[in-house]
Amino acid sequence: MALSVAEREQFLAEPHVGALAVAEVPGRAPLTVPIWYQYTPGGELWINTGVRSRKTAAIRAAGRFSLMVQRVEPTVRYVSVEGPVTRIVPGGRERTTEMAARYLPPAQVEGYVEYELTQLGEHVAIYLRPEHWLSADLSPAPPGE
Repeated sequence: MALSVAEREQFLAEPHVGALAVAEVPGRAPLTVPIWYQYTPGGELWINTGVRSRKTAAIRAAGRFSLMVQRVEPTVRYVSVEGPVTRIVPGGRERTTEMAARYLPPAQVEGYVEYELTQLGEHVAIYLRPEHWLSADLSPAPPGE
């Protein structure tokens, strides 16, 4: 069953690991990689990634990407969004901290932030405006429905 607008936006706002897909090379399937992301219902989705990564180059060239998130418990549910890039801005401590705090236990956030800032190189935040949505909850219907 397809999710309502509110259900799909709330599900996307939860801290799932996303599968990002973006056209990279003509004649090949899209580049698809796991990634952390941030989303607030009704707003833009953003990712934090290396300024010189393959995905950044592909996203810059394509001008859009898609992201799919899923779970298997307590029901099989997924949401996929696709849309245009609205802006690419420099990363930094504030964005890195926000993203790390979304996914990691509080005691691990500062260590991860320091690691990213000192070991992983310059980052950018890439913003996407969700334009096309696919979503479903594939759980069986409750008895009697």
